[in-house]
Amino acid sequence: MGNLHYFCKIYYMRVISQKTLREFWNNYPDCEQQLKAWYHEALKSEWNNPNELKQEYPSASILPNNRVVFNIKGNTYRLIVKINYAYQTVWIRFVGTHKDYDKVNAGKI
Repeated sequence: MGNLHYFCKIYYMRVISQKTLREFWNNYPDCEQQLKAWYHEALKSEWNNPNELKQEYPSASILPNNRVVFNIKGNTYRLIVKINYAYQTVWIRFVGTHKDYDKVNAGKI
């Protein structure tokens, strides 16, 4: 019998939900590749605390209530997530233009 190899994708973080990102990039296609890249990088991450996240994303802003703000496409867009490090889960709370970001309370959204 020949060698049998199994290939599988290993994901650590659960991101809820890609649909939110997809709906946004359908309206703003210039950020599609950056949002897809962030999504796939987040799935493969194993952040246990904000310090580990900052090692991977030094420009991310760590906010109260486990919120994190990521700059997308050179700060043209902003992505706010809430992270439960113990359960390895990321919730998309907001994705929008920088102008729209200025209208939300990033620490509470």
